[in-house]
Amino acid sequence: MTIQNVTVAGGGVLGSQIAFQTAFKGFNVTVWLRSEGSIERAKPKFERLRTIYLNALEAWKNGDARAYCRGFSDDPNLTADQIDALKAQVERAYEGLTLTTSYEEAASDADLIIEAIAEDPAQKIELYENLAKYMPQKTILCTNSSTLLPSQFAAHTGRPEKYLAIHFANEIWRNNTAEIMGHPGTDKQYYDEVTAFAAKIGMVPLCLKKEQPGYILNSMLVPFLMAGEGLWANDVADPETIDKTWMLATGAPAGPFRILDIVGLTTAYNIGKMHPGADDPSTTMGKIVAKLKEMIDAGKTGVNAGEGFYTYR
Repeated sequence: MTIQNVTVAGGGVLGSQIAFQTAFKGFNVTVWLRSEGSIERAKPKFERLRTIYLNALEAWKNGDARAYCRGFSDDPNLTADQIDALKAQVERAYEGLTLTTSYEEAASDADLIIEAIAEDPAQKIELYENLAKYMPQKTILCTNSSTLLPSQFAAHTGRPEKYLAIHFANEIWRNNTAEIMGHPGTDKQYYDEVTAFAAKIGMVPLCLKKEQPGYILNSMLVPFLMAGEGLWANDVADPETIDKTWMLATGAPAGPFRILDIVGLTTAYNIGKMHPGADDPSTTMGKIVAKLKEMIDAGKTGVNAGEGFYTYR
């Protein structure tokens, strides 16, 4: 595998996680962000991830088997010295991240670029066209889009044969899946390289045979979350009661609104806006989008903000 220099475009919930996990596994990682303000907003996310990794590793070292995360190691029975070595990897990852607003710095020596910006087609196209000015021939370009198809954007990348999707679950150090999805023009060589890369950063590659909006995970997850949002938007029950119902009845560790806080309400809002009826306040989708917008405007965007449907301070 030739991938060593990796750029992640976007420092949101998943972008920050992808960048940190990749650096933790020993790759050189650059994070492209839209502005200096975006850089300042991203820094606390990386500090939080550093703390999460170190705390989990320390708990695992002290005998708490529940603290073991599959993204740390394939072996759940490491020695204390081996876990200390992983803690040192965390510190190197944190110190080694490069944050930049420069397209040239982000792209000029990248072996792989993973786009993890908002679910907004216009923003993605703008990013791809700017990166294309600086990407060398070797660069593979991926999207981490939650719902959009790579074939929608391939023509804008300047390298459709080297463009595909790699989609991660939230809390990727624990929920270590990577769904790999090409479009009809993706060259198998690059599909295979991205699959191998996913394994190298501690993920389980899940290879899709054809394009599917929402891949595997979100094809199941998004309707579940929207069902919960619909109950809330139509005043059937409050988020805590809806979550409690799901958890008590199924034994699940979290309900839809706890999951939405982890995903981030901005992502949920952007996905909701793409659905029919989102612009009509009389429809269920219109009500969902309006209520999410109220929360976002109030700064209640989820776990990373310290508050969403629940408080995390």
